[in-house]
Amino acid sequence: MTALTPQLESLYDEIVRRDPGEAEFHQAAREVLESLGPLLAARPEYATAKLVERLVEPERQVMFRVPWVDDSGTVRVNRGFRVEFNSALGPYKGGLRFHPSVNLGIV
Repeated sequence: MTALTPQLESLYDEIVRRDPGEAEFHQAAREVLESLGPLLAARPEYATAKLVERLVEPERQVMFRVPWVDDSGTVRVNRGFRVEFNSALGPYKGGLRFHPSVNLGIV
C-alpha cells in the first residue's frame, strides 16, 4: 500500500467516516487517491480546485426495487443500484446492478 500525502490521507479518513461499512468503496477510493498523489504533487492547482473531492463524491445515487415473477410463479423483489459520479464529460458511464450479492458500496 502506497503512503498518501497528509491532505489525501485526511480526505480518505473523511470518506471512511462519511460512508461507514462500505469496505469495497473504501478500497477503490484509496487506490484512486494513491494513483493521484504524484499528479497532485505536480499540479497543486488541482488540489486547490478541490477536484479530487468532487471525484470521490457521487453526484447521484439511485436505489430502487424491481419486483418480478420467477418461472414457478413466485413474486420476487430485487434491489437495483446506480451510482453516477461525474457528468462533466457527457453522459454517465456504467449501468444498473441487480445481483443479490451487490450492495451500494460495491457499485
